Amino acid sequence: MTSRVLITPEAEKVVAKLQKENGELMFHQSGGCCDGSQPMCFPKGEFRTSDSDVLLGEIAGCGFYMSRDQFEYWKHTQLTIDVTPGRGSSFSLEIPLGIRFITKSRLYTDQEASELSPVE
Repeated sequence: MTSRVLITPEAEKVVAKLQKENGELMFHQSGGCCDGSQPMCFPKGEFRTSDSDVLLGEIAGCGFYMSRDQFEYWKHTQLTIDVTPGRGSSFSLEIPLGIRFITKSRLYTDQEASELSPVE
């Protein structure tokens, strides 16, 4: 199966640090507003998902969610979560570390698209 969301080793290290400090975590791909569209990391359950969200998969043991409407635009791309220096203006847990999670995307190949993992 082709994963819909991946994480870089650098971002995975940040997640591990945040997990030690905060316990279980989750991600939600922000759909815009104050800080554009960025992945946001929360203690598991702090961001309330609903029927309007889909679970794309797991990264570093964390569920990764996105709104169903936004997924319709991004469903043809594989997302890779990375980190970059700088402070975002969101409520994401990594902000005090002076870094922020970012999403990189690329189109699936035809072969990958035929083997996509399902969303929930």
